Amino acid sequence: MNPYETDKLLSEYLLFHYGSPEQVVPAGFPEMIQFSTFPVRCVSETLQSDLVPANARALDIGCAVGRSSFELSRYCSEVVGVDFSQKFIAAAQSVRETGYAQFDRIEEGRLATRLQNFLPADIRRHRVRFLQGDAQCLSPDMGVFDVVLAANLIDRIREPLKFLRQLPGLMKPGGQLILTSPYTWLEEFTPATNWLGGFEQNERPFTTHERLEAELSDFILLSRKDLPFLIREHARKYQWCIAEATVWLRR
Repeated sequence: MNPYETDKLLSEYLLFHYGSPEQVVPAGFPEMIQFSTFPVRCVSETLQSDLVPANARALDIGCAVGRSSFELSRYCSEVVGVDFSQKFIAAAQSVRETGYAQFDRIEEGRLATRLQNFLPADIRRHRVRFLQGDAQCLSPDMGVFDVVLAANLIDRIREPLKFLRQLPGLMKPGGQLILTSPYTWLEEFTPATNWLGGFEQNERPFTTHERLEAELSDFILLSRKDLPFLIREHARKYQWCIAEATVWLRR
């Protein structure tokens, strides 16, 4: 079964996207608050808003349950969120229609706390729409975009190179491409022959960032930074990861 179609992952991602820092971070560890709200920070800490034109269009590829798409609505007049998971897209659409996310936070075993969190009042939900789709085979009918965000996507698809090679045709000159990933290459998601990095080549280590620089020749690298994040599985188990966030300008 696709793990991204399970109730367990849906609950985790709704908390990851819409949970407040107090709901996500374990009590007694205030230093971890800075690692919460990752889908918000994917936009607020990376997008160069002064380069976003009026009436901009944004594409959030691998949008999951949609929080980054809503954050992009602060800067862009149209935002399209695309994800392969039907369950995730249905949840994102529900948030768009109601203005809030309702989900269970797992505490222990079958014990859970029901939470309901509203989007900030200044989010422009009417600017956002969600579609189910394959990041490796995006429809040309979507047109071109001023901003493209792919958050923690490239190491979770079968053919990341195929995805990257679509990007020049999806973006307007001067558009911003935002990529984040912890580069967790696993064969259960991506065959080893399709990994972008994380192996030896010509008897030396070859990194994912090197491959991105080679493949994104139609782009100029604007910035590169670490973007740590925290995923809560239950009250006593968390994932702490460090994504690399890169921002690229379409030539």
